Amino acid sequence: MESYDERLSAPRTWWVVAALVGLSLGLIFLPFGVLASLAAIVCGVAVAAVCVSAYGSARIRIAGDSLVTPTARIPLTALGPAEALDGAAARDWRTHRADTRAYMLLRSYIPTAVRIPVVDPQDPTPYLYLSTRSPQRLVKALDSVRPAD
Repeated sequence: MESYDERLSAPRTWWVVAALVGLSLGLIFLPFGVLASLAAIVCGVAVAAVCVSAYGSARIRIAGDSLVTPTARIPLTALGPAEALDGAAARDWRTHRADTRAYMLLRSYIPTAVRIPVVDPQDPTPYLYLSTRSPQRLVKALDSVRPAD
C-alpha cells in the first residue's frame, strides 16, 4: 500500500515577487522618512509572504480510506479509476472540456494533473481535477488503496 502526501508549494519566483512587493512599498513610503520606508518594507514582505505561503500550502493526501484536499474529504469508494494528465490534456480539462460541476484544485504553476471520476450516484460532482507535480505517482497510490470491487 503506497501512501501519498503532496504539498503544492508555490514556485521560488513567487517568493522573489513577495520581496519585490515589500521593496516597492518601501519606495512608496520613502517620502515619509526612512523609518516609515523600512516599516513598509517589513510589512509588505511579511504580508506578501503570508499570501504566497497560504496559496502554496494546498495538500493532496490519502488518509485512511479517503482522498483529502484543502476543502474536501472524499471516500475512496466514491471514486473511479484515476487518469494521469500530461500538460496538454490537463489544459484541455481545465478549459474547454471542463464541467462547471467538477471539483477542481487548480494551481496555475503546475502543468500536470489527475482526473478522477466520481462514481457515487448521490454526488452531482462528475469528477475531481487535481493539479499535481507527480500524476503517475498519485494514480499509482490511488490504485494501491482502492477497495476491491
